Amino acid sequence: MLDRVKDLHQEIEHYVINSPEQLEQFRMRFISRKGVITELFEGLKHVPQADRRAVGQELNGLKNFAQERFESFSQLVDEQQAASKSVAPVDLTLPSIPNLTGTQHPLTLVRQRIIQIFERIGFNVADGPEIESDWYNFGALNFPDNHPARDMQDTFFVEKASADTDVSSDMLLRTHTSNVQIRLMERQKPPIRSIMPGRVYRNETISARAHCMFHQVEGIYIDRNVGFKDLKDTLYHFVKEMFEPGTLIRFRPSYFPFTEPSAEIDISCQICGGKGCNICKHSGWVEIAGSGMVDPQVIANCGIDPEEYTGFAFGMGIERITQLKYVVNDLRLYTENDVRFLRQFEGL
Repeated sequence: MLDRVKDLHQEIEHYVINSPEQLEQFRMRFISRKGVITELFEGLKHVPQADRRAVGQELNGLKNFAQERFESFSQLVDEQQAASKSVAPVDLTLPSIPNLTGTQHPLTLVRQRIIQIFERIGFNVADGPEIESDWYNFGALNFPDNHPARDMQDTFFVEKASADTDVSSDMLLRTHTSNVQIRLMERQKPPIRSIMPGRVYRNETISARAHCMFHQVEGIYIDRNVGFKDLKDTLYHFVKEMFEPGTLIRFRPSYFPFTEPSAEIDISCQICGGKGCNICKHSGWVEIAGSGMVDPQVIANCGIDPEEYTGFAFGMGIERITQLKYVVNDLRLYTENDVRFLRQFEGL
């Protein structure tokens, strides 16, 4: 047994290691539980009792020596690897890695452009909650209790979790950003001139022409002696700044519970130039917004005297504006995060 210990000591002393593979071989042979030193410890029970103490001391010394050599070899291998990495040659003939810059989402680009256009003519930007009460989303805007928009087929209602919660059963995901207009008129005295960009939600089937989540920009102007001409001039200016020169605009009579009179705004189709295509349903015109003079009852609901103040409001979908500006034929592309689609907007 002692001769075997002596031979292993010499083997360990003269062992040469120059790579991680050789280091692992050393560990498996001498340090591991299946190594030769472990086998010697298991054979200690066959050594006579009188010699067992001395042999055990020699085995412990061999084990400690092997462990010390393993640690020194490990440090040496680590230093060799670090040195090889630091002096690795650089192949200057390899092609360079392109520095790919990120791009802004087309909806972000259009949203920023809309804000820029209206800020230049005196509008500021307001924001409000996306989870809203029935009053701010419907009631204050003259929606009657039996209006179809209150139905589950159009609106995502937030159900009351339990009787102990503070969440009212009439809470919902806002269907338009008009709730921000109501909150703004409640807390601010006229004159009010603001736009309200943000996400809105409607319970609709997702398709190339519709989505359950989309973006709107609504605007409101409340002051003394505000008339329909102010509304028309404002939207004429917006269309002129947003779209190509020569774009035509028209106002069509319409109905909204919160405005009277009301009008929908169409522009000549940017896809076909007014000649007729699938986007404009071969009419040459595409609707971009709804508008009208704010109903006096809505103004009164917010604590403002409708006999003294009047105003107009409008609302448009950012997806629709983006579709016309950049010729996007499928609304689902906005939310699919396809980099092939997004990279088309570099530098815009």
